[in-house]
Amino acid sequence: MWFERKLRFDPLLAAGVILLASIGIFMIYSTSAVAAHRIYQGQSALFLKKQLIAAVIGFAAMFAAMHLNHEKLKSLAWPLLILSVVLLALVLIPGVGTKVKGARRWIRISGFGLQPSELARLALVIFLAYSLTVKQDLIKTFKHGFLPYLIITGVIALLILLEPDMGGAVTVGLIMLVMLFVAGARYRHLVPTVLVAAVVMFIFLISDGLRWKRVLATINPWKYWKDAGWQLVNSFLAFGSGGIYGEGLGQGMQKLFYVPDAHTDFILSVIGEEFGFVGVVVVVTLFTLVVYRGATIAWRSSSLFGAFLAFGITAMIGVPAVINMMVVLGLLPTKGLVLPYISYGGSALVVYLLAAGILLNVSTKMYRTR
Repeated sequence: MWFERKLRFDPLLAAGVILLASIGIFMIYSTSAVAAHRIYQGQSALFLKKQLIAAVIGFAAMFAAMHLNHEKLKSLAWPLLILSVVLLALVLIPGVGTKVKGARRWIRISGFGLQPSELARLALVIFLAYSLTVKQDLIKTFKHGFLPYLIITGVIALLILLEPDMGGAVTVGLIMLVMLFVAGARYRHLVPTVLVAAVVMFIFLISDGLRWKRVLATINPWKYWKDAGWQLVNSFLAFGSGGIYGEGLGQGMQKLFYVPDAHTDFILSVIGEEFGFVGVVVVVTLFTLVVYRGATIAWRSSSLFGAFLAFGITAMIGVPAVINMMVVLGLLPTKGLVLPYISYGGSALVVYLLAAGILLNVSTKMYRTR
């Protein structure tokens, strides 16, 4: 059966995801209303409306995935992977992909933007979960067990890097490494891969003056506060002015054209300003809960495929969340990576809610084995 009824889902995971998405809805309106009113001729709720539409679609997808037997996803592993690669290639074609701020990451469909890299992460997770289940005995070999995954992930990461989206490429690579590590890949294969990837990323950074300046701005943002460090300095000011309890919802000042893209990459800094240290702790706690429950579901899954799938989805949520938080706190260079469930972005929200639904279905098998 493809769909199942009367299942017992993990309530803590469901609550964590719903709360994160709800926080995102409120914060997107708070962070974008003034900018939308000014840029889009009085349409202050424009971003909120688009995010609400995405939320409706996303929660519908999540509910459907909760009742979809995740084992049936095995048959979709290759088709989804191929579709993702095709879409990632299409988005690079002028006239097909939409270019925004120098990056070509979206395909416009009826006024809405589809971001193929978001779908590619979930497709890669499903494919790796399926393939690792089938080739479990070969994972410790390099030629047949490690290299094929390295090539497939490398192709996806390269296409994302060409957009350019270094944060997305890094995330894809880290998801692969997490899943291969969990599957039992050898350290002598994993460690050199990480080192080579680090060298490639370094070359990519120094090959462009602006990207390298962002790295320098991370080390000393005040020195570059007029250009590359502007976003980070104002992020610090937002966190600092929020104090313990914050200025209150809608009362933050840094979102008023001081923190660029406050409703996307740097939404956590506005949460820090409006809800203070307490608000940030709540967000971090919710993400910790989701990751903890995801890892628990994976560990207790009754099937190997379910375990790999749960670990992969957990990494898919946790890795970009940690990277985004480190960026807004000045621990990593700015990468254009959104905060899952909270930042503005229809494609991201739909895919993350769909992934949560799949993870919740895996949780039903965990409970059945008790």
